[in-house]
Amino acid sequence: MFEGHRRAYLEYRHQVIAVGIDIYNLEAEAYGASVENTGDHGIPAIHAPILKSVADGISLAPFDPERDGRIAMVIAVGQKLKAAFPEADVRIPVAGPFSVAFNLRGISDLCEDIMSAPEDTARMLMRIAENQAVLCRAVVRAGLDVAFFESAASPPILSPRLFREIELPALKRILQVCAECVGHPVPCIMGGDTYPILDDILSTGTNFLVCNVETNQAAFVERVYRTHPHVKVRVNLDAAVVACSEPERIYRAVDRLLEIVGGRTNCVMGSGALPLETPLENVKLIRAYLAN
Repeated sequence: MFEGHRRAYLEYRHQVIAVGIDIYNLEAEAYGASVENTGDHGIPAIHAPILKSVADGISLAPFDPERDGRIAMVIAVGQKLKAAFPEADVRIPVAGPFSVAFNLRGISDLCEDIMSAPEDTARMLMRIAENQAVLCRAVVRAGLDVAFFESAASPPILSPRLFREIELPALKRILQVCAECVGHPVPCIMGGDTYPILDDILSTGTNFLVCNVETNQAAFVERVYRTHPHVKVRVNLDAAVVACSEPERIYRAVDRLLEIVGGRTNCVMGSGALPLETPLENVKLIRAYLAN
């Protein structure tokens, strides 16, 4: 893991090194779930949820980040990367409560819980949020920072109303816990069409959001800049475009995002997760085009 991240940083010099590969599996594995190989064209995943009921989630005890799963290894790799590249922003992934519950309970059962036992589901998410404090404290003890991810809670899995009623209290709590541990607000990285829940996400106090290709990017950027100009926004290119073999198509996509951003400050350009077959030259091409 260290060597892969080392080579990537030497190649791209990207702004944040988020240590990990299958980041959403880490906490569920530490709780006792098994990560399985899904085949040649799949990604590692948890297929056997370990929570048999929402009541099990409400009473879920915290895992030990120094002993359970791969978390200690990931933190050790982060320390090694920080020692090798002291100028780099090295962060350990911390998953949001819904994303952890997604793996521990299973998506079908979790969605049924939301409809049949909404108050208990909210209590389970709050318990998971509180439990993440042990991971945040371990990251801080290691001299590192937090990269926070919560894509499983994005619409349409949760409607805006259900997001506000079921997820938002726990999301606010985990972001508060993270901020208290590291000493500053942390990014709230969520995939999908998050514009319908943008006001709720901003209410968490986060200082960094992602504006995805699935959403109305122009409206998203304008809304954040008008009401929360201190919040940094990563405006994403389509990962499929970044991975394509047509430079002109890439240039047009970059130009479109530059028009959206305009003269606004506090905006950066990124993408969703890039496919393995993405040519190395494409990322350099985008950087050079922006510089010019």
